[in-house]
Amino acid sequence: MDRLSTVTNGLTSAQVAGAKANHVPRRSSRSLSAIVRANVFTLFNLVIGVLWALVLIFGEWQDSLFGLVIVANVLIGIVQELRAKRTLDKLAVINEAPVRVRRDGEERLVQPRQVVLGDLILLGPGDRLLVDGEVVESDGLEVDESLLTGEADPMHKQPGDQVLSGSFAVAGAGAFVATRVGTDAYAVKLAEEASKFHLAHSELREGVANFIKYITWLVIPIGALLIYSQLKHSADFGTAITGAVAGIVTMIPEGLVLMTSIAFAVGVVRLGRRECLVQELPAIEGLARVDVLCLDKTGTLTAGGMDLDQVLPLGDGHPVEDALAALSHLDHSPNATAQAIRSRYPGARDGWTAGETVPFSSARKWSGADFGERGAWLLGAPDVLLDGGDAYDRAAGLAATGARVLVLCRARTLPAPQAGPPSTPQDGDGGSGSSSGLERSDSSSVDEARAGTSPPGVERGGSSPLGVERGGAGVEAVAIVTLKQRVRPDAHETLRYFAKQGVTVKIISGDNPVAVSAIATGLEIPNAHRSIDARDLPYDDQAKLGELLDSHAVFGRVSPQQKRQFVTALQARGHTVAMTGDGVNDVLALKDADLGIAMGAGSPATKAVAQVVLLDDRFATLPHVVGEGRRVLANIERVSNLFLTKTFYAIVLSLLVGVAGVMFPFAPRHSTLTNALTIGVPALFLALAPTFERSKPGFVPRVLRFAVPAGVLCAAAVLLSFWAAHSGTSTLVENQTSAVIALFLTTWWVLVLIARPLNWWRIALVASMAAAFAIGLTIPFVRHFFALEPGGIGNSLTAVGISLVAAAAISAAVKVAGTLRT
Repeated sequence: MDRLSTVTNGLTSAQVAGAKANHVPRRSSRSLSAIVRANVFTLFNLVIGVLWALVLIFGEWQDSLFGLVIVANVLIGIVQELRAKRTLDKLAVINEAPVRVRRDGEERLVQPRQVVLGDLILLGPGDRLLVDGEVVESDGLEVDESLLTGEADPMHKQPGDQVLSGSFAVAGAGAFVATRVGTDAYAVKLAEEASKFHLAHSELREGVANFIKYITWLVIPIGALLIYSQLKHSADFGTAITGAVAGIVTMIPEGLVLMTSIAFAVGVVRLGRRECLVQELPAIEGLARVDVLCLDKTGTLTAGGMDLDQVLPLGDGHPVEDALAALSHLDHSPNATAQAIRSRYPGARDGWTAGETVPFSSARKWSGADFGERGAWLLGAPDVLLDGGDAYDRAAGLAATGARVLVLCRARTLPAPQAGPPSTPQDGDGGSGSSSGLERSDSSSVDEARAGTSPPGVERGGSSPLGVERGGAGVEAVAIVTLKQRVRPDAHETLRYFAKQGVTVKIISGDNPVAVSAIATGLEIPNAHRSIDARDLPYDDQAKLGELLDSHAVFGRVSPQQKRQFVTALQARGHTVAMTGDGVNDVLALKDADLGIAMGAGSPATKAVAQVVLLDDRFATLPHVVGEGRRVLANIERVSNLFLTKTFYAIVLSLLVGVAGVMFPFAPRHSTLTNALTIGVPALFLALAPTFERSKPGFVPRVLRFAVPAGVLCAAAVLLSFWAAHSGTSTLVENQTSAVIALFLTTWWVLVLIARPLNWWRIALVASMAAAFAIGLTIPFVRHFFALEPGGIGNSLTAVGISLVAAAAISAAVKVAGTLRT
């Protein structure tokens, strides 16, 4: 088949079968081999493996139980991550938007991985380019390449032009032939390079990594000191090795990484059950920190799609219905506005054949076509096509009711389109009513801030930025068209949840601010009546822009570039910003936000850049998304306090024992018992418990302020109990038992503090751990297995008394540090 035939009809089935397919790694999960390597081949596992072997060789097998715990940790970690991987992979398949191709002369929908080299791929507004190629058809095709090049303006593409994967169509229609697919595509190469050198920022992950790094450097010299001390002062080589291993193993927070992985994995699975796809694991952390949620009204507060409400002619003798029918049938990929008009006028009228056309774009906020002898017709936002007058005022009144308002105009000639900021035709942001500074309740404050500035490409008077003379002799308003928007039934309750949780909601829309304000006021969003027209904002003064964003809740006529500026300005004021959207004009803001959330029915480009995708398109899922993030992060902080308290008391004990040259106060089997009852088992429950606390920055300092004083005081109690018992005639095992009692009681109290606020199940948890330890002391088999011999009552009472004093000191210390949960 020659090239002309391929361009016209696409590949044949035979050609597709032998062509290179578009196989790329999925962004949402890592491979099985990567999961196994991450859980098995760690520095801590290597250290513990060597220590395990030493105990098996020179000590008693009961002291090697800590090795089985590590095996269990590895298996649990792998299983949980595999569960999360299966969930993510299934949801990722659902999230993949099919690609329109032409094969054997027929249009088909295929999965992204079924696209092959040489395929003829069809483009419409909102379509993401998955592969590189050469344009062969263009009908006003405009492609946004800002994510690749940083160029803000969409590029007009003509046959012969190159297009790159990672860009997306914002207006018009066209087709291109795939020239590079799979890992050869430009965007995939960029992603591979980025993944080699960069990971998304995560304070939690970096904090845990820093803990492990510094602890590793401490374990090496302290462990060497402890081994030297035990070997020098012990007549029994096996006892010396066992004592040294007990100190080194206890220093290692081996379960911290496991609990972090489990918490993330379980969070992914829980969100997956709600049809929520987490494409980047650090997004779970971002969910917990969000304090500002920016919503795009269309597709978020309002459901997808609209209904044509009224068509109000402004005079007699104009073919209003014929013009609307013809305009709505121009695009093969109609946006929501065109679909609503088509439902009323299902077929184009005879004699209305378009010559030159201008596709709709929310940067232009109008579309049009020249129908020859029937004239040029435009359909778009009144404040772009009109400049005052009765029609303008009438449209403004209708917009104030919350309706989406368009004006149908007749023009002498079709205005030439100009490239503008990135936009989307899919969300219909440009099709709402008029706006003016006089209609807003707070226009004076904005005018003062504006000081005569406007964002690039946006003008407030005279002519539109794209060549349409407002109110001039060339444009005549013929009819006003209103569309009804469907407010989501769950929007009110969802917004109330965010208000209760201290998350500030900002409505950022391309629509008329008065119309947006009317909807937001009906949903009881605070300060919704104070709307701002974004064209009046001081785009070149980030500080003033940030102040206005903090003090207002509703912003209309926001351009795609301004959405991006809004996110940056809010972040500069210390906010953690989540941005939701469904249209291509939301892509840049979603990319820059701390957390980008896309709706499942949104454009492929939007879903591609978002970290979280609500596949069921339900706004009511957002509270569960935020709640899951808070649960994960708050609970990881809890278990970090547990594990690092253990690490610090082991470091202090090892240093003191090494310097003093005495026996270590307990054996590995003792630490296995106490760690299981005060850290391991409780951590499993605490890591998965629900919580409504919003996480704040400062994870590492908060954990250190708790773990360091708690660890030091636990170590002091253990050593005092050991030395107090040692001063008598008791045996080494009896002395170690006194130390174990003190160790359990002090670390159990740490558990009580971390588990607060106490409810019925947390009380049951801490009480059952105490009961298990007490029962273990009374059962002969358990006492023998764990080498526990309480000896005289005096030693036990002394250990209990020292522990009570230490518990009171720990409570006072953490309260002073401001880390006690109440």
